[in-house]
Parts: sequence; structure tokens; C-alpha cells
Amino acid sequence: MPPVTVFLRHTPGGRGEYSGRTPMTRITDTLALSPIGPMPEDLLDAVAAAVAEAFTCKTVVFPVLDNADFAYHVQRHQYHSTAILDRLAEGAPDHVLKILGLTSVDLFIPILTHVFGEAQLGGKACVVSTCRLLPHAVHLPGSSSYRRLTKEAVHELGHTFDLRHCKDPACVMHFCRSEEDVDRKSDRFCRYCSVLLDDALKALHEAD
Repeated sequence: MPPVTVFLRHTPGGRGEYSGRTPMTRITDTLALSPIGPMPEDLLDAVAAAVAEAFTCKTVVFPVLDNADFAYHVQRHQYHSTAILDRLAEGAPDHVLKILGLTSVDLFIPILTHVFGEAQLGGKACVVSTCRLLPHAVHLPGSSSYRRLTKEAVHELGHTFDLRHCKDPACVMHFCRSEEDVDRKSDRFCRYCSVLLDDALKALHEAD
């Protein structure tokens, strides 16, 4: 069966209630997309399609955080991505493989001026920001800006499957310092990273 997207309604207890079109059973082959604040539906659809194809998994929309205010750094006027990761991991549904947060705020880690996203290496959660990847208010699905976002979403999820940065400049796991770097790389894993990802997915399913 091809990957599908199902939806969960956020509840005060930090979990979700199913409200989609397909009965939910075991979802251990599912990735959760978690918008942090308002997020255009077509953008969510684009990210869902990209990660479903890259990881051969279903996707579920599962809001965990209403906002990222708790991660705001007054001196930097940015949001600490590691703090967001911790909250996402805490609120993630028990039976999803990974959770990807999507936010519009500008992210940072202390050693860098900014980051497009961050992930728990080999862990549960990752986050990507539209702030620098989609710097303008209006974007069309399929545009270069949307492709930037979907590439970095796949990149950060790759880290949660224990993939490191790749030296191949065309691989989606290649580290990018600028938006132009993101534009130059592809949305695919190189042969080496594909093998590592397949091994990681196989290990997860065998452990289930």
C-alpha cells in the first residue's frame, strides 16, 4: 500500500485523537509531522510527500507544541533548537518512528549563528525552520524554496536514523551552509547513505 497521511487532533494531555480517513492500527512504520504554530496546508503536504517517499513510511500530522516561545533567547532574538527537540521528543506519540517539527522561527545552536534545522542523532526528534529556507511570504508548491524545505526535512530525519553528514555534494545528507548550497544538492540519498538507511530501518523493524 502506498504511503498515506493521517491526521491527529491535539489534546491537552499532549497526545492526539485520530481524525483521519484511514483506520489507525499499529503505526510503527509512521513518521509524525508536527507543525509548531500555523503552517500552510500545502507546505505540510509537500513535506509529507517528500519524507514518505524518502523513508518509505506513512506520515501522520501530530501537533505537539502550540509555539516555541519557551526556546526564545533574548540576547540573540532567536530560538534554541535543542530545547525544541527535547519538547518534541517528550510529546511524540509512542508508536511513531520519528517526529519532525516544522516551525517558522529562526533557529540557532550556541556554536553557530543560525541553523536550518537540528536533529537528535539516532534519536526520536528533529526540527526544521522555514525562516531562512522560505524567506518570503508567498511561495508556490514545487518552487525552489519548497524544495529547499523538503530537502532539509529529509536531511534532519536522516540524522534521527543515525546518518551523518555526507561528503557527496549531491547527497541530501550533505551539510549546507547557505540556501544556495541546499539548491545545489539533490533530494536523494547517495548509494552509501541509502545502504545505511536501509540497515537502520531494518534494525528498527526487527526490534519491534
